[in-house]
Amino acid sequence: MEHNYTDLMTKDQKLIEAYLAHAFDDSAYYGDLREAIEYSLLSGGKRIRPILTLESCVLCGGSKEDALAFASGVEMVHTYSLIHDDLPAMDNDDLRRGRPTNHVVYGEATAILTGDALLTAAFGQLAKAELPADRIVAAVRCLAQNAGAAGMVGGQVLDMAGEGRALTRQELEQLQLLKTGALISAAAELGCIAAGGTMEQRGKLHEYAMAIGLAFQIRDDMLDVTSTDQELGKPVGSDKNNEKTTFVSLLGLERCAELVEKLTEKAVDSLNGFEDPQFHVWLARLLAKRNK
Repeated sequence: MEHNYTDLMTKDQKLIEAYLAHAFDDSAYYGDLREAIEYSLLSGGKRIRPILTLESCVLCGGSKEDALAFASGVEMVHTYSLIHDDLPAMDNDDLRRGRPTNHVVYGEATAILTGDALLTAAFGQLAKAELPADRIVAAVRCLAQNAGAAGMVGGQVLDMAGEGRALTRQELEQLQLLKTGALISAAAELGCIAAGGTMEQRGKLHEYAMAIGLAFQIRDDMLDVTSTDQELGKPVGSDKNNEKTTFVSLLGLERCAELVEKLTEKAVDSLNGFEDPQFHVWLARLLAKRNK
C-alpha cells in the first residue's frame, strides 16, 4: 500500500511541476526577475503543501484539476516565504534545497522583489481557477488569513522577536503553529474549498493540518541537530547560531520524538468521518519519520 501512495505522491508532484512551469508564461518580466522566480519556484522540493491541496480536494469529493490553481498559489506563497526567510535580515542562510539561496545568486534586492512577485502572483492563481465565484472568494480569504499577519507572517515576527531569549513551550508552540502550521492548514482547507466541501470537513482538515504542521516543525528541529547540510539541503545548526529556542533545546530529542508521534496520531484521529482518508494517514506518518 505504501508503494502505491508513494507513486501517487510522485504523480501529484509531476502534475504540480508541470503546472508551475507554465504559470508565468503570459507575464511580462524585467531584468532578471523571471530567472530569479524560476530559480526558486522550480527548484524541486517535496511539494507537500500543494499535494495536500490536491489530495484534500479529492478527499472532499472533488478532482485534482479543480484544485491545481489553488495548489500552485499555495506553493508560490511557500516559495516566497523561503526566499525571505533566507535573507541576511532574517535567518541569513546561504543554502536551500542543496543550492545557493536566491539572494546569494541574484542579490538581496532582487530576492526581496522575487518574493513580492510570487506572493502577488499566488492570489492571481486563485483568481484564475475555473470554479464558482464563492469558492474563489473563500479561497482568497483563507490564504490571506493564513499567510498574513494573523498566520505565517505573524509567526515569523514572533520567531525574530524570540532570537536571543529563552521561550516557554507555550510561546514556541504558538510561534510554530503560526509560522509553519498556518500555511499547511491553508493548503488542506483550500482543497476542501475547491471541492465545495462542508464546513465540518474543512474543520477536520484544519485540525489535521495544524497537528502535522507542528509535528513537521518539531521533526525539523530534530533534523537541525542530527542531520548534515548535504542530507538536509540547507545549513544545519542555524537555529543555535541565531540563538533561537527550539523544541530540541527545550525538550530534548527523546521527548521531541514522543511529541511527534502524539501529534501524528492526533492528526490521524481528526480524519474520522471521511470515507477514504488513507492517503492523509500515510502522509502524516511519512512526515513524522522524514530524514530531510
